[in-house]
Amino acid sequence: MQSSRPVPVRRTSRLPRGARRLQLLQAAQEVFVAHGFHAAAMDDIADRAGVSKPVLYQHFPGKRELYLALLEQQVTELTDRVREAMAGTQDNRDRVHGAVGAYFDFVDAEGGAYRLVFESDLRNDDEVRALVDRGNRACVEAVAEVIAGDTGSSPEQAHLLASGLTGLAETSARWWLAQKGTLPREEAVSLMSSLAWRGISRFPRVEGEPATG
Repeated sequence: MQSSRPVPVRRTSRLPRGARRLQLLQAAQEVFVAHGFHAAAMDDIADRAGVSKPVLYQHFPGKRELYLALLEQQVTELTDRVREAMAGTQDNRDRVHGAVGAYFDFVDAEGGAYRLVFESDLRNDDEVRALVDRGNRACVEAVAEVIAGDTGSSPEQAHLLASGLTGLAETSARWWLAQKGTLPREEAVSLMSSLAWRGISRFPRVEGEPATG
C-alpha cells in the first residue's frame, strides 16, 4: 500500500523572511487540505516546503499557530473578494452578481483552501471558530452596508438580508463545486444571482435614489 505522505521537495535556497513565510503557508495549505488538521504533521509540511523542521519552527511555533495563520489568510481573501464586489460598481444587480461570484471563485480557487474556512475539522477550537465567524460577519457587513444605504432598511433588517445573500452564495457555490461539470461557472452564478436579485430588488430604495439594475 502506497504511503499518503507528501512527496519531499528539494531543499530550497535562503529566502527573505516574508517570501519564506508565504512559501510555508502554501505548503501548509496543501497538507492541511489533503489531510485535515489532526492528520497533518509538521514533518510533512517541512518536507513539502523543502525546508528543515527548525526553519519551519522559526516562523511558526506549532501546528495550531500555522493553521490559524493560514486560516486568517483565507478568511481575509474571501472578505476582500466580497468587499470588492460591493465597491466595484454602483449597479446593485451587478453587486449581487459580484457577491455571488465572489463565493464561487473562492471555492473554485486552485488548492481547495475554501475547505479550511467552510469545512475545517478544527471548528471546535475557540480561535478557529472566532476567525471564521469574524470573516462571516465582515462579508455580511459589507453587503448590509449597501442594502441599508440603498433601501433605508434598519441595521437589523439589512444584516438579516445580507446574511441571506451570503448564505445562499456559500451554499450554492459549494453545491456547484461538488457537482462541477454539470453547469458552467457563469451560468451557475447567473442563476443564483438572479434568484437573489428577484427578492432583494423588491425592497424600496431611499427616496430620491435612482433605480439601478
